[in-house]
Formats: sequence, C-alpha cells, structure tokens
Amino acid sequence: MSNLKRKKLSFAILDILRKYTDEDHRLSQKDIIDILKTEYDMTADRKSVKRNITSLMEMGYEINFSEALRMFPNKDGVLEESYILSDFWLERDFTDSELRLLIDGLLFSKHIPYSQCKELVDKLEGLSNQYFKSRVRFISTLPETAPKNRELFYTIEILDEAIAKGKQVAFTYNGYGTDKKLHPKRDREYIVNPYQMAATNGRYYLIGNYDKYDDLANYRLDRITGIHLLDTPVKPVRHVKGLKNGLYLPTHMAEHLYMFSGESVPVTFRMKKIILNDVIDWFGTEITFFNETEDEVTARVTVNWHAMRHWALQYCRHAKVLTPKDMAEQVQQDLSQAIENYKSHED
Repeated sequence: MSNLKRKKLSFAILDILRKYTDEDHRLSQKDIIDILKTEYDMTADRKSVKRNITSLMEMGYEINFSEALRMFPNKDGVLEESYILSDFWLERDFTDSELRLLIDGLLFSKHIPYSQCKELVDKLEGLSNQYFKSRVRFISTLPETAPKNRELFYTIEILDEAIAKGKQVAFTYNGYGTDKKLHPKRDREYIVNPYQMAATNGRYYLIGNYDKYDDLANYRLDRITGIHLLDTPVKPVRHVKGLKNGLYLPTHMAEHLYMFSGESVPVTFRMKKIILNDVIDWFGTEITFFNETEDEVTARVTVNWHAMRHWALQYCRHAKVLTPKDMAEQVQQDLSQAIENYKSHED
C-alpha cells in the first residue's frame, strides 16, 4: 500500500471514530472495516485497521479499546496466544454536557445575531458525534428579534489585537432609533483605550477609557461599528481614575451590575431575606451582612452609584437603600415619579 493510501486510510478511520464512537458507542475492527467499505469505498483487513489505529495513537489521538486474549494456530498448526483489540472509541476534547453548556450559552446570548449564532452552534455540534443530541432544535423557536450588527466578530478581532498590542482604537458608537436601526450617538469617532472585554447579563462589553477623560467606561460591542486600530499606544491603566493598582475584572464586574460607567461608592440597604439568593447572584460574596432578624438583614457593598440606583428600583418591593443619603433620596424621587406616571396613565 502506498504512503498516500495509508494516510487516506488513517484519516478515514479517524473520521469514523469521530462520527460513530464515544464511551457508550464503541466499534470493533469488523465494524470499522464494514463502514470503510460502505461509506468510504475502501477495503482493509484487521491487521491494517489495527496498524493504522496504533499509528493514530502514536500521533497523540486518545483512542480507547479493550483487549481480549485468544488462541490462534500458527503456520505450523500450533495454538499460540494473541491479543485481540476491540471496542474502539475516541476520547473527545469536550463532553456532551460541556457542549450543551456552550450551545445554551450561545442560544441565550443577546449580542450575537441569529444567523451567526446558528453557524456557531453547527460548529459546536461538529465537535461531537452523530449520537449527540444538543438543544439546537430550540433555536428554530427563537425569533430573530435581536438587532443585527454583522460587524460584531470583526469588532472582537480588532479589540483582541488592540489589547494584545497595547494600541488605541477608534469607532462609531451607536444607539437604536424607533426604526430599530443603529444610529451614531455623535458625529465623530470615539478614541478609546481598550483594556478588557467581558460578558455579563447576556451582553458583551469593552471596558476601556474614552481618551478625553480620566475615568473608566463600558461599551456594548454590538453597538460598535466602523472600528479600526490606531498606531497610538493606550493610556496606562494606572492613569485612569480609581485604577492606580490596575483593573481587577472580578471586582469591576461585581461593582458594575448593569455596566454603567462612573464611580463606585459604599452602599448600605435593608432587605427581605427572601431575595438573598438574588442579592448573592448580583453582588457576589464580597457583600457584608449585619443586623439580621428572622425576616430581614442589612447589607453593605461597594457598587457603581447609577447601577445601584437601577437595582434598587428593580427590587424596591424587597429592599430599601439606607446610605448614601443622596441615593436614597433619588430612589424615592424615582418611585414618586413612577407613581405619577401611572396616575397620569389612568387619567
């Protein structure tokens, strides 16, 4: 057999193992020979199958098998011991549960357009075998309501390069109009120092510094268009307000619940204990609890001022801001305005 034919046979056997095997679905040498014949129009004997599988294993592919001792007559008719390899299956980089987790993450993301999400799901499915039953069927029931920004993946590529090279970027930052289309928020480009990309609440954000100012800002990636890399170096993180010791992502994400920009402040609030799970989900384990009763507890946390105002309105039935005083007064005004809006609606 020529080298080319041997390589083709090896790749065909590897393809069969990828398509048809896992820990619960294994193939014998005969099974592999039959599939080679029917699907690849290739003939092989047991020895060539064993030899090629051994070669694939030597190349680093994790192929599992079982061994069975058999007695076979040699050329003189004398029985000799021989080990038969069978029950072959390929160890995969991702388990089915891991792939389902990745696919579900795509299905429930809010920043990836439907068609691109479907393409990524198809690619993830291709990492498993024919027995893998993902939840891809649900994608057909998800309406394509998310606005489309075809530049998303290109934006990610440019930002990844910019962060790696320590370069600034320029882009148009947009908002949605009543026509459900993106429109520039300003008539000029944003010049931004990019430091990190992060996903939260189903959205993907750039964490950076708008070059004209000295504070940190967050930008939705799906609202960025026309991005391009600049030759100018980024502003050092330590020169950004509040980041003299650098950007620590877990702290930043915990303090910026809704990715509002601005300063973080110490906040105390009184809460019903029935929302304790939600509070831990939002603020993490750095939150401090005290003055606990059977039904209520006071909490202290450092969080973005605007994000906390938004959160307090969302959980106003079960939580009350105590300090800072200006935030408590602002939330009270917000609630009064909400009541007035509903009264106006009734009239």
